[in-house]
Amino acid sequence: MKQSCREEINEYINKFYKAQPEYLWQHYPDACIYRHDDNRKWFALIMIIARDRLGLEGSERVEILNLKLSDPFSAELMIQNDGFFKAYHMGSGSSWITVILDGTVPPEQIYPLIDESFSVTSSKKKRNKARPPKEWIIPANPKYYDVQSDVDSRDTIEWKQGAGIKCGDTVYMYVGAPVSAILYKFTVVETDIPYDRKNENVNIRSLMRIKLERRYDPDRFTFDTLKREFGIFAVRGPRSVPNSLNVALND
Repeated sequence: MKQSCREEINEYINKFYKAQPEYLWQHYPDACIYRHDDNRKWFALIMIIARDRLGLEGSERVEILNLKLSDPFSAELMIQNDGFFKAYHMGSGSSWITVILDGTVPPEQIYPLIDESFSVTSSKKKRNKARPPKEWIIPANPKYYDVQSDVDSRDTIEWKQGAGIKCGDTVYMYVGAPVSAILYKFTVVETDIPYDRKNENVNIRSLMRIKLERRYDPDRFTFDTLKREFGIFAVRGPRSVPNSLNVALND
């Protein structure tokens, strides 16, 4: 079995959500769940299965993580990416997904999905409870929206709200090709602004208002630099900021 990032996942969940793994099945001693302390709902499940159970070649055993996203549409988009699958052992049409923990998906890309799963399974009381501010990287696709012109004309803009992002958080905006670099640092000043837009390219249910705090040279935090120096190989949705990149962005 390949090197797993299970320990990093466990540490993240314990640090931010104070949840400990629960081992419920005698016949599956390596399988564990994480759940809320109030409504007792699961928000994460780790188990070990054979690769061919996911439609992959070989029968080598691999650790997987099941998480719940905000809706089946989001889940369907996510499983188009390497390392993501329809949730193993969950019903069809479910908004649960499976993430393989063999290194295909780096932990920094999994953490925001844990946040989302925790949020969508939590009680209303817990969702409203404050948590320490977090930092995120969010993508912008110039093919669909000219964010550079928008930011040049005003320092506060509205943007798609990613699951788990709250007021007071910091978001660094990565602008896709042909720029392919982090260009902006924003502070989230308002969330849950009603909005409804859905087509083959986007599914937006709410917006957040973000205020520009800093601009970066397009040559500084390029995709090649993010990959080479900070281990970021894709920015497909909101994701946590590695500590090393956080230091560089705030230098």
